[in-house]
Amino acid sequence: MSYEHLRLAIKGNIATVTLDRPKVLNALNRALFNELEAVFLMLSGDAEIRAVILTGAGEKAFAAGADISELAAINAADGERLSARGQAVFDLIENCGKPVLAAINGFALGGGCELAMACTLRIASETARLGQPEVKLGLIPGYGGSQRLPRLVGKGAALRLLLTGDIVSAAEALRIGLVDEVVPAADLLPRAEALAATIAANAPLAIRSCIETVNSGYDLPLPAALELEAARFGLACSTDDKAEGTAAFLAKRPPVWKGR
Repeated sequence: MSYEHLRLAIKGNIATVTLDRPKVLNALNRALFNELEAVFLMLSGDAEIRAVILTGAGEKAFAAGADISELAAINAADGERLSARGQAVFDLIENCGKPVLAAINGFALGGGCELAMACTLRIASETARLGQPEVKLGLIPGYGGSQRLPRLVGKGAALRLLLTGDIVSAAEALRIGLVDEVVPAADLLPRAEALAATIAANAPLAIRSCIETVNSGYDLPLPAALELEAARFGLACSTDDKAEGTAAFLAKRPPVWKGR
């Protein structure tokens, strides 16, 4: 497929999706949502892809937020539909069955920060800036930010960011748990690629199950979450990959994963 607002590059078993609207700091509009949905549906169904890197074109922004010209013209009903649409696309990214690594270069604000939070892991350059400044526009986050942010950083830290609209540095984002790692700008994509390769070298069904088990069990009471874990552990024990992984370990050889 060809895309107008993003680029897709595949190297081996790692896909890199680049938001490609640098003139507007990769702002998220309806057309970009459609393309993100299409590309992640495709990647989700491709067994050869083991990990995905998501980043933004240019040095200034991962994604600087929603397209304000679109927001300015919408009413209550349109706003609710737009929010639901963005939430659905970000939910697809969060639950696509592949680890998605956000490589955050520059600004990740509003919808851009929400997009990063929907990813599995977040690596930021030292020049990255993150925040949810919607209150400065008379809005609240609409693409999951009011829910994912407190789950990542805790209620107090989340409310401080949401209520002040402050934009924080990469170092502060790391301190509060909004990002997982900070690297020099020149090392951002190489580090993301190295981490993606490390993850992609592991059993693909186990990787998918880890993501699904964490996402599904996170809000459950602990006893129910442990039951979920036990059930998924049992399923893992029935796979060819488990047989291969244990056999390879005992034979002191690298495993050859079949993804089944």
